[in-house]
Amino acid sequence: MSLSYQINSRILLFSLLILLFGGGIAVWQARTAVTKEIDASINLTAHLISCGLAQKIQDHAAWLSCFNSLNQTRHLTIALVKPSGESIGSNKTNSTNDTGSLPPQWFINLIGRPQADTERQVTTAVGEEYSLRIQANPLDEVKEAWYECLAFFGSIVLLTQLTFLSVYLALRKTISSIRAMVAALHRVEKGDYRQTLPEFETAETNRIAEAINHMTSELKTAQQDNRALVQHSLTLLENERKQLAQELHDELGQSLTAIKMMALAAQRKEADTTKITGSIAGICDDLTNVVRSIMTQLHPLTLTELGLKAAVEDLLSHWSAKILGLKFSCNCPAAVDDIDQNISIQIFRVIQECVTNVVRHAEAKNCEITMNLNENQISLTVKDDGKGCPVEWLTKGFGVLGMKERVHSLGGNLSIYSSINQGVEVKVLIPLMN
Repeated sequence: MSLSYQINSRILLFSLLILLFGGGIAVWQARTAVTKEIDASINLTAHLISCGLAQKIQDHAAWLSCFNSLNQTRHLTIALVKPSGESIGSNKTNSTNDTGSLPPQWFINLIGRPQADTERQVTTAVGEEYSLRIQANPLDEVKEAWYECLAFFGSIVLLTQLTFLSVYLALRKTISSIRAMVAALHRVEKGDYRQTLPEFETAETNRIAEAINHMTSELKTAQQDNRALVQHSLTLLENERKQLAQELHDELGQSLTAIKMMALAAQRKEADTTKITGSIAGICDDLTNVVRSIMTQLHPLTLTELGLKAAVEDLLSHWSAKILGLKFSCNCPAAVDDIDQNISIQIFRVIQECVTNVVRHAEAKNCEITMNLNENQISLTVKDDGKGCPVEWLTKGFGVLGMKERVHSLGGNLSIYSSINQGVEVKVLIPLMN
């Protein structure tokens, strides 16, 4: 169901309710007004005649002349009736004679009331007694009520039409804005982040457009960062493969060649077998160290065999032996060894990257690594007391992007805090899957 249909249907429903409710009130008020007007006219006329005219006018002929002067009193018929019942004169004041302009009969039946009349005994100044008969016809009041109702219902209909028109004009702009935003979202869905939404006239749609433009800009930046990170990762992968191939060629290839030459030399009768076997054993020890070094670069065996805590301690021991002016400390509960292997390797790689950055760039004297574990998440903090730098400088590096991607792939969050001469603090929160 479209937005315009919902709004228009509600406007129509409320307009009909207003018509029904307002019509009921208008009919009730009109009916009350007609009754009050008729009663008031009769009572006022009777009072004026009985209280004023009887004291001043001598005979009924003069009274009839006075009745004729009451032609401004609408819908009234005034007559004098003798005690014998004979009407000696009457006056029909203003009344509705134009039958073509009368209200519909159903409205007359709904609003009107039967003709009202009243009789009062009056006596002239010379002692003549008469009955003063006053009759009221409510048709004029019903006619006025009919025109008032027409004006009321016409106003409601006109206001409803104006409301529909204003809503249509407003909805046309809003719907065109929504269509533009939907089209922009379709382009974003397809990976096209180049076009941005224009500024709209409506404040609400303009805020939505600004949010979409901001989202598009962030997605475009993230896309560019991801592409650069992928390219950087591919370059690192190729470099590692090249380095691995070089090490295999230089170390393993030469050592295997030497072992083969010594084995051939040991086949001679005059060869010193003891010396040759000792040399072969030494070469094998060197090969073992080379293979272990290569395997550590590819994947830390300590992590698989002994757990995350031992792997981190082994990493810190390795750097402590190389960097004498840098002191490492690790606060890590033994329970971290029980977390999922996939989470462990990602946390280890984050720690490895952080420690490498501290060694290369921080010029720090102390580096503290803290891990905490509860039922829902594991937290990691790596903090140094080095020279620090603005945070925006750190976020431009591929190492930080790589750490963020690792953490985000686990549904976690990585935050970096740093300032000049205040060191760098990296905080990681990763939820644990139950």
